[in-house]
Amino acid sequence: MGKTVLIVEDEQSIVDILSYILTKEGYDTLEALDGPTGLQLALEQNPDLVLLDLMLPKMDGFEVCEKIRAAGSMVPIVMLTAREEEDDKVRGLELGADDYIIKPFKNRELVARVKANIRRMAMTAPIPPAQPAPGLTLGERLRVDEDRAAVFKDGAPLDLTQREYDLIRFLAARPGKVFSREALMEHVWNYEGYVGDVRAVDVAVRRLREKIEDDPGAPVFIKTKRGMGYYFGE
Repeated sequence: MGKTVLIVEDEQSIVDILSYILTKEGYDTLEALDGPTGLQLALEQNPDLVLLDLMLPKMDGFEVCEKIRAAGSMVPIVMLTAREEEDDKVRGLELGADDYIIKPFKNRELVARVKANIRRMAMTAPIPPAQPAPGLTLGERLRVDEDRAAVFKDGAPLDLTQREYDLIRFLAARPGKVFSREALMEHVWNYEGYVGDVRAVDVAVRRLREKIEDDPGAPVFIKTKRGMGYYFGE
């Protein structure tokens, strides 16, 4: 059964282009021309990925993204925007988007990002175990339960997004090793040979620190190596 991509975009010409590109790659597509319809399809049809424009009638892409996440859906969301403002990118990521593409985009970039985000979700979808697994213990306070795709701090589960879980699991499995933002885009975001905007990494790290650190301003788990990248404190 093929993967389905939901396209939420108010310009029919762009919808037609996106649908054509994705259909050629073997994907099925659903289309919505406004925010409420896109939200309804995202929650009722369970697509494998959502391509979500920011500027939509009736309900903008930010609100659609926020409501999808509030409903508990972890479907990968890739924002589409014609604007270059950093605030738009950061706000989308903070509301739960996994990635963004600036219009106009190249067909190969679009397909690569769709494939990467769908592949990431397929690789990390959790399977509930019959009994709690011992997992990966991180010092005295953190534990990663890989079977349940969950992280516990002082015995209490943390409310992490799939991306945040992927990030801490990757870094914690390699304590002390510094990874550049580009390397994290490649290994955690699944973008092979990534070269480009790495702001998504900084946003994910900041949000993760807010959830796992006692003092996000003085982190002890996810640390920064100035000029180099991030690492998990030993």
